[in-house]
Amino acid sequence: MSTEQTLMQRGDSACELCKSNNNLSAYAIPPDAEDSPDKSILLCETCLTQIQQPDTTDVNHWRCLNDSMWSQVPAVQVMAWRQLNHLSTESWAQDLLDMLYLEDDTLTWAKATLSDDSDDDSEPTFDSNGARLLAGDTVTLIKDLEVKGANFTAKRGTAVRGISLTNNPDHIEGRVNGTRIVLLAKFLKKSN
Repeated sequence: MSTEQTLMQRGDSACELCKSNNNLSAYAIPPDAEDSPDKSILLCETCLTQIQQPDTTDVNHWRCLNDSMWSQVPAVQVMAWRQLNHLSTESWAQDLLDMLYLEDDTLTWAKATLSDDSDDDSEPTFDSNGARLLAGDTVTLIKDLEVKGANFTAKRGTAVRGISLTNNPDHIEGRVNGTRIVLLAKFLKKSN
């Protein structure tokens, strides 16, 4: 049985992300891009185009990830995590990313292309211990921080999941107490 036939059977002849059945094709997930069902997913034309050409992203189309992120198939989980990470500036996407749990090996696979993307000219961001921070990491506050304008104090030991990097290597963005805030990297410790 070919990879595409196996994926058709696994996905009930529908896109594994949005459930559309329009122009389906197998998509091998980078960086491995193996032609095997374990490293591929079945995508509709809309999902495939938006994944391959991120500048054409229709944010509302990806609300489908609310359902597909709970798939038991690691390849589907990886693509859901990557798309949610790509859309993490949207509050609903960040909320979903905060809820999504991936096994360690699946999360490593999901983050694999992020390290390739970081070969740009921007300076890397480091935590208080000098560990490099990447988008999607989880960090812990090492100091109580007063959040100006939000009337609360972010307590030491609070975990901030699914962080986003900013143009400033000293800052990251994350959600604390349901509020998206900018945090100084020097007051954070990367969680394993």
